[in-house]
Amino acid sequence: QVQLVQSGGGLVQAGDSLRLSCAASGRTFSSYAMGWFRRAPGKERELVAGISRSGDNAYYASSVQGRFTISRDNAKNTVYLQMNSLKPEDTAVYYCYGRHTWGQGTQVTVSS
Repeated sequence: QVQLVQSGGGLVQAGDSLRLSCAASGRTFSSYAMGWFRRAPGKERELVAGISRSGDNAYYASSVQGRFTISRDNAKNTVYLQMNSLKPEDTAVYYCYGRHTWGQGTQVTVSS
């Protein structure tokens, strides 16, 4: 069974950058796509970015296009979310997802 362990996040100011990491257990990481979701207070969970098994293809929500970058290192069983030019509206709990498994979530708070 896959386990996903997240790291990163925290409190930053608008315009700052953060990188989230999500490490997967097991030997099959390269066989499944990965995604990052977020849930802001009072809002439904939304898909922020997704990446294919090989990392060749990525999807971004329009709200983060051009500011966030998803990547993966299959040798390290890790997917990343680089978040630049952060805005207060990016404040949310961020979750990685893959192989029907969720990470534990990590809080990102952006102050204005």
